[in-house]
Amino acid sequence: MADISLPQTIRGVPPLIPGIALTASLALCTAWLSHFSVVAQWGFGALTLAIVGGILLGNTIYGHLHAHCDAGVQFAKQKLLRIGIVLFGFRLTFQQVLDVGISGVVTDVLTLSSTFLLACWLGIRWLKMDARTVWLIGAGSSICGAAAVLATGPVVKAKASHVAVAVATVVLFGTAAIFLYPWIWHLAVPLLPGLTRHAFGIYTGSTLHEVAQVVAAGHAVGAEAENAAVIAKMLRVMMLAPFLMLLGEYVRRCLPQASDTKTPVTFPWFALAFIAVALFNSLHIVPARAIALINQLDNVLLAMAMAALGLTTYLSQLKQAGLRPLLLGLLLFIWLIIGGGIINLGVSAFFR
Repeated sequence: MADISLPQTIRGVPPLIPGIALTASLALCTAWLSHFSVVAQWGFGALTLAIVGGILLGNTIYGHLHAHCDAGVQFAKQKLLRIGIVLFGFRLTFQQVLDVGISGVVTDVLTLSSTFLLACWLGIRWLKMDARTVWLIGAGSSICGAAAVLATGPVVKAKASHVAVAVATVVLFGTAAIFLYPWIWHLAVPLLPGLTRHAFGIYTGSTLHEVAQVVAAGHAVGAEAENAAVIAKMLRVMMLAPFLMLLGEYVRRCLPQASDTKTPVTFPWFALAFIAVALFNSLHIVPARAIALINQLDNVLLAMAMAALGLTTYLSQLKQAGLRPLLLGLLLFIWLIIGGGIINLGVSAFFR
C-alpha cells in the first residue's frame, strides 16, 4: 500500500481535507441513493450504504488515494464518529435514557462478561490460540469492536500483528451484522408478538460490535430502535474502563513480564458527553428548528464516519488472519445473536 507521508499530500492542501472531502462525497451520494424506493425496500439506509460504498472503494481504487486521504479518513472514522454520537444526544431525552434503565445495564453486564469468558474458553482451551489474540478478539466482540481492541492492546502487551488480526475479525462480523439484524427483526416479530422496536434496539446495542454498526443497524429498523440501541451501546462502552482495569490486573498476575510497566486506562469520555447532551436536551431550551439543523448535521457526520469505516476495512487483512481467529470471531458472533437474545429476553422478563 502507498506510503502514508503527510508532507507528500496534495501540494498546498491541508492533510485532512482530501480524506474529509472523500468521506463527505460518499456520505452525500449514499444519502441520495437511500431515497430510492428500490433501495429502501431492502432496508438499506444512508448509513449502511455509506459503509458498503466505503468497502467497495477501500478495496479497489482507494489504494491510489491512500497517501493523500488517509489522515482525513482516520479523522472521520475516529473524531467525527465521536462528535456524531455526542450530537445524537439531541434526539433523546432523559426519560428515554431512564427507559433503558437498570435492565439495560444488567443486560450489558451479562452480555459482556459471558462473551469475553466464552472467548477465553473457546480460543485458549479449544482452538489453542495465542492468549493475547484471544483477549483482543474477546474484548472487541464483547464491548465496542475495533476501539476496544486498540484500547486492550497495550494492556495485554499485544504485538501489532495480534491487534491487526483482532481488528479485522471483529470488523468483518460487525459489518455483516449491519445487514443481518434488520432481517432478524423481521423474522422475530411474528415469533415474538410482544417485541417492540425499543426492545430490539436494546438487543442491538447490547450485542453488536461497533458503535457505528449499532447506529446503522438500529437506523435500518427505525428511529425508536436506533435511539434505544445507541443508549444501550453507550452504557456498554462506558464499561470499557473497568473491564480494562480488571483485565490488566489479571494479566499482571498471569504474565509476570507484563507487571514491569503500568498502562494508563483511557476512559471513553464521549459516552458521558452523549448522556450529558441527552440530559440537556430534556430541558427543551434549544428551539425545534435548531434541533432539526443539528440532527441534519449529525446525519452527515455519522454517514462520513461510516464511509471512513468502510474505506479502512481491508479484505486482505482477513486473509492474513487465518482460520482460527475467524472461527473464534464467528462463534462469538453466533453467541451474541442467540445467547445475547436469550439474555435480553430473560432480563426483560425478570424486570417486567
